[in-house]
Amino acid sequence: MVSPIDIQKALGGIDYPAKKDDIVKHAENNGGDKAVIDALKGIDDRQYDGPSGVSAAVFD
Repeated sequence: MVSPIDIQKALGGIDYPAKKDDIVKHAENNGGDKAVIDALKGIDDRQYDGPSGVSAAVFD
């Protein structure tokens, strides 16, 4: 189970706005675990303006 905290830790230091591909790549390079990466791969392919938008996409 992925928590919003896990998502935000994996995305620490990312610059927004960011596209889905950049978000996934940043999480991979920032030590995100497989569950976090898989969750981020499932979000819509669009630009996100901040961490709350990414979390909303993961948990909606």
